[in-house]
Amino acid sequence: MNKYFKPKSLTWLASFAPIVAGCIVALASAFPEFEQAAKVINASTGGVEPAVLINAGLVGIGLRGAVE
Repeated sequence: MNKYFKPKSLTWLASFAPIVAGCIVALASAFPEFEQAAKVINASTGGVEPAVLINAGLVGIGLRGAVE
């Protein structure tokens, strides 16, 4: 577990950002306060589905852990 959780690593942070973005977009329909953030995320990612963002982040974290 420790080889995957490296919050001081730039690679880890770059992979964690899509996970957070995907969660915000996914929760926007249930929580109206996330709607504006979801619109910004959708505009910046081209409307990619939340599942794709979350999976991309998980792949990045997994690859970063596998390289070490």
